[in-house]
Amino acid sequence: MSETLAQVLLDTVKNYPKPDFMLYKKEGRYVPISTEEFGRRVRYFCLGLRELGLTKGDKVIILSENRPEWVMADLTNLCLGAITVPIYTSLVPEQIKYIIDDSDAKAVIVSNQEQWKKIESIRPALGKVRHYITFMEEGPDGVLTFNHIQELGQKVNSQSPGLFEKLALQVRPDDEASLIYTSGTTGVPKGVILTHSNFLSNVQAVSKIIEFSDKDTVLSFLPLSHVLERMVTFTYMYKGCRIGYAESLETVAENLLEIRPNIMVSVPRVFEKIYARVMDNVLSSSALKKRIFFWALKVGKDYGRRKLNKETIPRGLQRKRNLAHKLVFSKIIEKTGGNVRFFVSGGAPLSRDIAEFFYALGLMILEGYGLTETSPVISVNTFEDLKFGSVGKPIPDVEVKIAPDGEILARGPNIMKGYYKKEAETREAFEGGWFHTGDIGRFDEEGFLFITDRKKDIIVTAGGKNIAPQPIENVLKTNPYISNVVVIGDRRRFVSALVVPNFEKLEGYARFNGIPFADRAALVRNEKIRNFIQAEIDRATPDLASFEKIKKIALLDRDFEIEKEEITPTLKVRRNIIEKKYEGLINSLYEEDRNNIGV
Repeated sequence: MSETLAQVLLDTVKNYPKPDFMLYKKEGRYVPISTEEFGRRVRYFCLGLRELGLTKGDKVIILSENRPEWVMADLTNLCLGAITVPIYTSLVPEQIKYIIDDSDAKAVIVSNQEQWKKIESIRPALGKVRHYITFMEEGPDGVLTFNHIQELGQKVNSQSPGLFEKLALQVRPDDEASLIYTSGTTGVPKGVILTHSNFLSNVQAVSKIIEFSDKDTVLSFLPLSHVLERMVTFTYMYKGCRIGYAESLETVAENLLEIRPNIMVSVPRVFEKIYARVMDNVLSSSALKKRIFFWALKVGKDYGRRKLNKETIPRGLQRKRNLAHKLVFSKIIEKTGGNVRFFVSGGAPLSRDIAEFFYALGLMILEGYGLTETSPVISVNTFEDLKFGSVGKPIPDVEVKIAPDGEILARGPNIMKGYYKKEAETREAFEGGWFHTGDIGRFDEEGFLFITDRKKDIIVTAGGKNIAPQPIENVLKTNPYISNVVVIGDRRRFVSALVVPNFEKLEGYARFNGIPFADRAALVRNEKIRNFIQAEIDRATPDLASFEKIKKIALLDRDFEIEKEEITPTLKVRRNIIEKKYEGLINSLYEEDRNNIGV
């Protein structure tokens, strides 16, 4: 059994030879890379980097969109004993500079001209970087190409045929594999130190409880700079899966039909959009089609409930389920490629309603939970142990307990080594010998873990009531007229919300009802529109306690943006930034003599 990620590569090349180990889009069509070619290119790149003077412990930046070369570069570092420092392509130069400086990186790898321009703008200030490398065919002045370094490595390999294996086998389980910077929802990003054994413990634990095999094809589209996509990529390799790369987030729907995957890992936002699209199509269809859809959905939910409870399925219900599949579900499933065995959802809480909706259709979403600091999986639902609304049970070898204040604590082989150059923060995170996740949660009587909210996000009203905003926000984001929402109310008399409408739907509503508007700013200022959205919110949240109900709203004329640091690259809202940026607007919601207003 592999003990390091370098050994995973060696074992994959040996045990899973495939002509189409990886698939990527080139000139409008998917082309394959064989396992043999993948392994050879890693070998040459590794020896080439060594020839440039890079060695064990050196930090190497990867600033690239998802593509086979990203994984090649990562595995190169891991086999050399170097440390990969991934950076999201959505970050701006100032943020990139902070990570390069703080990590003490010796080399920077970029994918294309767009990313190179960011590096070029800060290059004079990057005194520690010795080498710049690009995946482009031709590099700018002073920038080496991926192909050139492979040519260097090929010469070294011909002179020393066993050197690559020697280097790879010298890597130890406790060696540092990656330095991943947290997205910084609550402050300055911190560099999380993860070892080979951290990652591999997660890979092996997840492989024990969820079936991956060399017969599976997967679609990769979450950024490889995201710890979840990185870990599952190691898992795909460990089990010999075929990996296809989406061109971008915008092309996922098209790429699903081209790759026809069995597995896809995603964040809740993608499932929310699929759900909204399906419901939008249904609600705009004929009365007959709507009746058929909602009948089928009711049948699917009844069937799914009985299946989850391991009850006998009556013949009549089975016949109805077969008919529902033929009339409705099969058409939706075909849009995912028709071969999906399961989806995995992580990175943020998934609405229970959306999980149940997909399950009713026959599409399984296995929701899990973890952090960058935990490599990342702490718990996950499985086919055998599944409960909607939960994030499953802790994975093998990982212990979880709930602190007296409700915080989730964890320990196990997947927990990080610490924060890079931040001893005080590391000590604080491991107070009492357990890793403090910063999340609030609970276990039910069957051992399923439920996440309530981020500890720092909990709202305490002026009346002393504790409110978890994320569950409320997740419910509201299933509404077709709401794209995004941030619940406000800490130290306030009541709860309010900043709402980003689904403008395509809302503009259609306004036109249908004869509500004039010149632009989006005018639309969200319209009192009729605000009253309509408020009514939609009230309709979506009938079960909230009186102190949890959203009393006032402000409509925004644009969504939150990564570039404005309002959301993280993983699409999590930076609440402190949002509340500061919209402070005046929020304060206006709490003036006694003012009605709801928009901007």
